[in-house]
Amino acid sequence: MLKSKLLVNCTPQERRVAVIENNNLAEVYIERESEEAVVGNVYKGKVTRVLPGMQAAFVDIGLQRAAFLYVSDILSELGDAFDAKEIEEARRKNRQQKKIENVLKEGQDVLVQVAKDPIGTKGARLTSHISLPGRNLVYMPTVNHVGVSKKIDGEKERRRLRDVIDQTQTLEGGFIIRTAASGQSDEGIASDVEYLEKLWKKILKKNKTAKSPAVVHQDLGLVERLV
Repeated sequence: MLKSKLLVNCTPQERRVAVIENNNLAEVYIERESEEAVVGNVYKGKVTRVLPGMQAAFVDIGLQRAAFLYVSDILSELGDAFDAKEIEEARRKNRQQKKIENVLKEGQDVLVQVAKDPIGTKGARLTSHISLPGRNLVYMPTVNHVGVSKKIDGEKERRRLRDVIDQTQTLEGGFIIRTAASGQSDEGIASDVEYLEKLWKKILKKNKTAKSPAVVHQDLGLVERLV
């Protein structure tokens, strides 16, 4: 049985977290105050420049440097919890995608999420496909599918978890059922669905009233995410 624990050290300058598994160091995370991570944050951004040659666009999300959004990140994305055939189908559609200049225009407002933090002189990488993680689930408002972690064994349990989502979900979108969901009560899974849908409604409401560029959802800090 895997035994894990977190060792956390916080100073005014940085936060350090070590993940210990079976008394062995598995991972180390460092988040500095001057380089605070923005991955997972959702922004109402404004397209400042469209680059047909790169099939990408620069988007102002309020950071020091403009972030960039590739045309491939405007289209469907599927994680490894999905069926291999579905992933290949998504890639095929990406190869037949529209051109960036037909999708985005300068001055256009876009709802985006940071997929990669800025590095050096390079701005953050964005995606228009939002994913909101909960304790047991990940909600993806732009994907119409329910995927189950490959680490959850047993068709009966996988079917039970899917059924709970089918009976609880009220908004469009898809879910990834995380490994942590295995063995959780129906009420616990349903609570996650309701929380994530409520969070998405809050993001949409703020996006409607905010003036770009603006952050409309800020992800949890390093320590809270790992806990």
